[in-house]
Amino acid sequence: MRLSDLADGVTRQVENLGASVSETFLEPTVRLGVTGLARSGKTVFITSLVANLLDRGRMAQFTPEINKTIRAAYLQPQPDDTIPRFDYESHLAALTGPAPHWPESTRSVSELRLSFRVQPTGLLGGLSGPRTVHVDIVDYPGEWLLDLALLDQDYAGWAEQALAKARARAEGADFAAMAAAAEADAPFEEPRAKALAEAFTAYLKAAQAAGFSDCSPGRFLLPGEMEGSPVLTFAPLPRPERPARRGLWREMERRFEAYKAQVVKPFFRNHFARIDRQIVLVDALGAIHNGPQAVENLRQSMGEILSAFRPGRNGFLQRLLLGKRVEKILFAATKADHLHHRQHPQLTAIIEALVRDARDRADFAGAQTGALAIAALRATVEETRTHAGESLDLVRGTLLETGKPAAFHPGTLPDDPARLLAPARQGAESWLDGDFAAMRFAPAPLTLKPGEGLPHIRLDRAAEFLIGDMLT
Repeated sequence: MRLSDLADGVTRQVENLGASVSETFLEPTVRLGVTGLARSGKTVFITSLVANLLDRGRMAQFTPEINKTIRAAYLQPQPDDTIPRFDYESHLAALTGPAPHWPESTRSVSELRLSFRVQPTGLLGGLSGPRTVHVDIVDYPGEWLLDLALLDQDYAGWAEQALAKARARAEGADFAAMAAAAEADAPFEEPRAKALAEAFTAYLKAAQAAGFSDCSPGRFLLPGEMEGSPVLTFAPLPRPERPARRGLWREMERRFEAYKAQVVKPFFRNHFARIDRQIVLVDALGAIHNGPQAVENLRQSMGEILSAFRPGRNGFLQRLLLGKRVEKILFAATKADHLHHRQHPQLTAIIEALVRDARDRADFAGAQTGALAIAALRATVEETRTHAGESLDLVRGTLLETGKPAAFHPGTLPDDPARLLAPARQGAESWLDGDFAAMRFAPAPLTLKPGEGLPHIRLDRAAEFLIGDMLT
């Protein structure tokens, strides 16, 4: 272990001690991580969650609202001055304005502090009086979580795996050919490295658009202020028999290691390792629509993402000696409003099956896990029609592309998730006994009564699982 790593670890232990003492004896704080892969609805989830915690008229299954323990809820500046604030007000205006539209998606880390004045229940609660509890909501792209797996890989191993994936996908054909033709042992030239990195990035974006979830490194998709920097100007190449010291392959290797040290490790240290509770949003319906290969790819990606968590109980001494662990993890299948409520149990069963292995590991480590089918913002209404003498359950909404109203039946999800997961694991190219369609709905115009948050499906149950115990 290097001296700098040891000193960094000691510094974090001191910071953990200070935070633990402050939170235990003064004002408790819980850091709630919100993540998910592209199009899973992170921004809408946080916006609706905050709106419904500030105005709790739609939180019928949220114990603090049932028991009326929350005296007040209010937004405060987040404690981390170097992290952008989650733009709650702009996102809420986008969803509730006269021409409602979906807000911009998550592209970087952001944070929001929601503080509660809580009157604890029971005899001791009556004697102690109200207390303040802070919930720091941390929004970060799920693509960045995939990068944590890179910490255990060297460039040669990662490049071999990445090239194998590219060769197996139509979206990666051009890049795979370019990488094979590259003279990896030739002297390094920046224009050549840039061209390879751009082709690799184009492949990752195309693969993501096609429904693949394992598109890493994540910063190639969401570069932010690092776009064009050397730390993002590398690509996987076949290893020469004897890589030249100043050759292209060696420089790609060096930049890969720099990416791990300067991008991945700071994200883990500054953001991810400080999470107390976590919700992972999953667009399972989108993967099902894209076919068996997308479902299997999502299952594998979820396993990689969830292997990054350090689940377990957060006792005081454990936090002091070992650092924080994720106490609760909720897996949420989003866009439940795209299905009639009679199919919600099937969607829940599918998300449970997708993350079964990871849930078992988390449960064994002492973390509490859960799974739900939710819609952070309900954009549809349900109706039932008679077709060919049979009742057909539909959802009705406004189509995003055309702005026209439409009634939609996406297909019938199987009662047994194995009917989807088995052909996905076996590499089937299409579903044999079902055609699962997907539509993109625009948010519906809203008329909210005083004290009401945004309309949702089971957001109150998600909040109950994640933070209900902190506010009673």
